[in-house]
Amino acid sequence: MKVTFLGHACTLVEAGDFKVIIDPFLNYNPQATVKPADVKVNAVLITHAHGDHVGDAVEIAKNNDCLIIANHEIATYLEAKHGVKAHGMSIGGGYNFDFGRVKLTQAFHGSAFELPNGDLVYGGMPTGILLTMGGKTFYHAGDTGLFGDMKLIGELNKIDIAALPIGDNYTMGPDDALLAASWIKAGVTFPIHFNTFPPIKQDAQQWVDRLGEYDLKGIVLGSDESVEA
Repeated sequence: MKVTFLGHACTLVEAGDFKVIIDPFLNYNPQATVKPADVKVNAVLITHAHGDHVGDAVEIAKNNDCLIIANHEIATYLEAKHGVKAHGMSIGGGYNFDFGRVKLTQAFHGSAFELPNGDLVYGGMPTGILLTMGGKTFYHAGDTGLFGDMKLIGELNKIDIAALPIGDNYTMGPDDALLAASWIKAGVTFPIHFNTFPPIKQDAQQWVDRLGEYDLKGIVLGSDESVEA
């Protein structure tokens, strides 16, 4: 499994002949160098309905004639409003696709589509994602605060790579994310959702260095940089 960070919370996951993208916020992402038209994938996964996570999902799904996979509310909304192919799921549920297995976990955050007039459309419960491809498992926590069941996620799954938000303000900050990493015990952990905008500015390298307090391995990925398991 190879996981490439595309900026903010967007990741590209590859195993064998399959590729999937998670939270494809590219066009308006100051960290991203990849454009939606350049993305070639077998599926698009979305953790929640905020614009910096849904991002360019519709364009990418249509370009690749592939599924959008998300919670039921997001899947239903995007299918009805944008004519994409979608597969809806719910927290705790898993499903085997041709590229691998997706299971949705809890995440404590908000989730809504913001319409051009400023109205909000409820986007269902936010989620994290356990993605298994090529015999390896990647945990993308989505946008979330710290919650105790992260310990269970670590105990019940052998997680090879994890991506945790550290930005604070909207998600876990560095201290809470460090505790989460100690519970999850991934083979390697990298931070996401930091430095994209002023309210979430953090020293990612300092956070990764602190993982050593728990004998954990971490890495800071720049945009288009990868880690493998």
